[in-house]
Amino acid sequence: MVGATRRWVYMAVGCVSLVLGVIGIPLPLLPTTPFLLLAAFCFARGSERLHNWLLDHHRLGPPIHRWQEHRAISRNAKWMGTVSLVVMVALSVWIGVDTWIIGLQSAILVGVGCFLWTRPEPPAEEGDSAAH
Repeated sequence: MVGATRRWVYMAVGCVSLVLGVIGIPLPLLPTTPFLLLAAFCFARGSERLHNWLLDHHRLGPPIHRWQEHRAISRNAKWMGTVSLVVMVALSVWIGVDTWIIGLQSAILVGVGCFLWTRPEPPAEEGDSAAH
């Protein structure tokens, strides 16, 4: 019973992550690739069929493969992520969030930015301009 429940939890988290990743394609403030990676991780533990579908998908599969094979993030994704980080801090300042929260948010986002920019870029033929 525990194994079946765990499988369903992985599938549910994978589905939510997939939906958030797909929503993130047109929305610059919602990252696509991290949600797709989480979905792939969850589907690998919850549903082999969904995992294979996601990895084989013509649009959603390539960023997952790039990460699995090269631990790489495309330059476009790095720039989109950076712009998103700056916009999030600017939005917090604009709406009047407390200074200490903005400081904490900024510190976390600087860490995220450092992570993004220290990852290698995929080989040129595998660059992706759509996923972020």
